[in-house]
Amino acid sequence: MKEISWEDFAAVELRVGTIIAVEDFPKARKPAYIVTVDFGDEIGTKKSSAQITDHYTKADLIGRQIVGVVNFPAKQIGPIKSHCLITGFYDENTQVVLAVPERRVANGAKLL
Repeated sequence: MKEISWEDFAAVELRVGTIIAVEDFPKARKPAYIVTVDFGDEIGTKKSSAQITDHYTKADLIGRQIVGVVNFPAKQIGPIKSHCLITGFYDENTQVVLAVPERRVANGAKLL
């Protein structure tokens, strides 16, 4: 594992957002949704392609808070541009489990 500096970590904008829309993404190579997340007034809304279909339905995701990286450059994923990275962990079956705050916090709050 590569050690990083505090400055390296501080440069990553890990922010809380609320999922406000979820669409199927049939053109994705692996099953995925197109997710729209509200990161608050300062950051606004951002879209992402997220391979989270194993544990979550679209209905499960609406209104759920997630942790996302908001300062990566946009990445073209098939026909959409992903503007954030929704974070999570692989379970024992390599299916994604979302990283979420324990309690509701303001959209845009930064992970410390």
